This record gives sequence, structure tokens and C-alpha cells, in this order.
Amino acid sequence: MKIVYIASGAANMFCGSCMHDNALAAGLKAAGEDVSLFPLYTPMRLDEENVGEKRIFYGGIKAYLMQKFPRPFAGRDLLLKVAGSQAIVRMLPRFDIGSAVDPAANAELTVSMLKGEEGNQRELLQELAGWIKSTYQPDVIHVTNALLIGVVRELKRALQTPITCGLHGEDIFLEGLPAAYRKEALAIIRERAREVDRFLAISAYYGEMFAEWVGLEREKIDVVYPGIALDDYRTLTPGTSGARSLTIGFFARLVPEKGLHLLVDAFIHLQRSGEFPNLRLLAGGYVSRAYKTYIDGIRRKIAEHKLEDRIKILGTLERADKLNFFQQIDVFSVPAPYREPKGISILEALAAGVPVVQPEHGAYPEWVNATRGGLLHRPHDSADLADKLAVLLRDAELRTQLGQQGRQGVFEKFSSETMASGTLDVFRKLIRPSVSV
Repeated sequence: MKIVYIASGAANMFCGSCMHDNALAAGLKAAGEDVSLFPLYTPMRLDEENVGEKRIFYGGIKAYLMQKFPRPFAGRDLLLKVAGSQAIVRMLPRFDIGSAVDPAANAELTVSMLKGEEGNQRELLQELAGWIKSTYQPDVIHVTNALLIGVVRELKRALQTPITCGLHGEDIFLEGLPAAYRKEALAIIRERAREVDRFLAISAYYGEMFAEWVGLEREKIDVVYPGIALDDYRTLTPGTSGARSLTIGFFARLVPEKGLHLLVDAFIHLQRSGEFPNLRLLAGGYVSRAYKTYIDGIRRKIAEHKLEDRIKILGTLERADKLNFFQQIDVFSVPAPYREPKGISILEALAAGVPVVQPEHGAYPEWVNATRGGLLHRPHDSADLADKLAVLLRDAELRTQLGQQGRQGVFEKFSSETMASGTLDVFRKLIRPSVSV
């Protein structure tokens, strides 16, 4: 089966969606399928082998300039040519461009992109469609999420090919749009969803939530759980506290919706209890200048409670450092206030044999129930989070039991191979009977 996979790059940021897209494309390739993964806007930053194509379509700077300067003027063509060069696009991961994912700052661009052939980036869409038609002639096209649904109509017109669309986290960006733009964006997604053959939701929770919110046909939605590449985890030995202090771990982007502030508050509760005198907290994850105020506030709280030697903010971790991080912790938590639809780092912690404590909303109850690898706490409640963490911190046998169950659950249900198999099941129902699979 020949598959074109259209994803979205996130410049210099490690991004759960990028990790998911790359793992899925790699899993499809490993299953023997002919897959071409195209990131739009920028290259994807990954901590594992990148299986994407080198050519980047919809160069981020060019797409932005076409929105800012939609009408011709002297020098516009040259400006766009330079901005759209592959050399320029490939430089973007070197820079912190956190504002590029700011919904309010990119509201007009978002709506224009959703309009596809009717938007200011129509030339970029035509270039993408022409390239795919002349080079690939795929049996199926998969678009990573509904924020890219604007490409579907033109691709269908040009290629007469079944098109699927993922659903895994668009709501947080759409909610961040100013009200008028959000209303328009949702209306466009609802209208253009008719041209999508199947939607692939990353969790049952998210499929139901997004369908109701936007107004999608539920019978067009399949649920395919996320998967991670497990090769490095197969030989990873779960760490034990032994001579070191008990340690809580956090690994996610350091932004408010991931909840590090709640975990720090929970840590302060635990520290005040006196039950865990040498307790530590290690927090890894991408730090953007766009959220400097948020991180500075957390650092101030840590300093006010004189916990600088007990709470360490590690910043971005490459793959080897991330695997080492999981061996240094006893329990893991990302207490996101946001109703997270996926939570890839939760699966990574479980794969490393580390039990988790997660809020009882979003996809987390699905992951915890499916793996039996952790506990759930009341969302937004740092005191209850502290209580659930304490249950695990004081019981080494329970930590071991949940860690082993969670590890087995991830290997059985959340591998990239299982994710690829579920995705192929959807694709096979759509392609022409004459295509050999």
C-alpha cells in the first residue's frame, strides 16, 4: 500500500504529536508499507530516527508572509522565494519560535489555512498536490489532525484518493483563538469534514469530545490508541531508589496546561508532612521563551520554600538523557489541568516500569485502566495529588507491582506496531479492492 502522511513540524520543540506521527510512520514502514511522511511548516524535532521526507512543504515563514502580504508588490515574489527556500526552512529548528504556536497571534493564518484552496496559501497547497500527484500516486492519504483539514478538498480533486484525518489535540489550539476566529474555524472544520473518509481519534475520550464539540459524524470516527517505539525500553532496567532518595518525575513541555505548578504544590504538601524527608522532584521538558513568566513563577515558589536542592528543572532532554531520567525516578506525574487526549510521556514512563499518578480526566483514565499502571487523582487538586503520590512513595511493593503491570500493558497495547496495525485496518477498508495489501 502506498501511503502519503501529512504531518506538521514544530521547529525546535519536542512535540508529542510529532513523536506520534514519526512512530506511526515508522511502524507502517516496518509493516512493509510504502510510506512518505511530509512535515509541513518546519522539520520535526525528534529524539528517535526521523523517517520523514527531507522536503518541507508550506514553509513556515513563506506561509506567514503570504498571509501578511496577500497582494502583489514590488519585490514580493523575491521575498517569498527566499522565505520558501529549503535552506531557510531547515534553519528554523535552531531558533526558539514559541510564538509560532500562539493561537491568538496566528488566528488569521489558522483560518486561512483551514480555507485551503480559498485561503492565502493556495499556491502552497497546489504545489503540494501537484508534487504528490506527479511523484507518488498514493492509495491513501493521512492528514495528522483537523487543523490541516484545509488540504483535503484540493488533494481529493487532484488525486481521487481516500483521505483520513487524525484527531489528537486540536482543541487546545482552537480554544486559544479569539472567539470570532474560533467560531469561524470550527464552522470550516465541520463543513470540510464531509470530505474526509475516516477520522482516527487517538482515544475514545477525544473522539467523543471532538465530535460533539465540532459536530462531526460519530460513525466516521475510529479509535486507534497511540503507540511508542519500544526498542530502547526492551532492555531498560527499571531503576530502584536503593541508596538514592525517593524521586518524583515530570516530563512534558513546561507550559501551564501540563501542570508542573500543581506538581510543585503537591511536592510542598509532601515536604511539609515530614514523612518523606529527602524527597526529590526532577522536571524535564522543552522550555520556550514564550512561557518564561510561567517558569519564573515556579522557580520563585521553589526558592521561597527553600527547595532549590530538592526540585530540579532539567529542561530539554535528548533520548539518552530521557531514558536515564526514567531510571532515576520512582513515580511519575504530569497533572495536566487540560483534558489531555494522548499524553505520550505517560506511556514512556510506564514502558520504563515507572508507575504514574494522573488526573482523572481526558485520556488518562483510559491509559491507567488499560495498563493498570498507576493511580488517578482529582483534577486541579494538588492536595489529592499529594495524597495519591504518598500512597506510592510509602509502598515499594505497590510501586513495583504497578510498574510491572504498566510496562506489560504498554508493550501489549501501546506499541508502534499495534498502532500501525490498527491504522492499517482503517486504511484497508477504504482503498480500492484492486490494490494489493
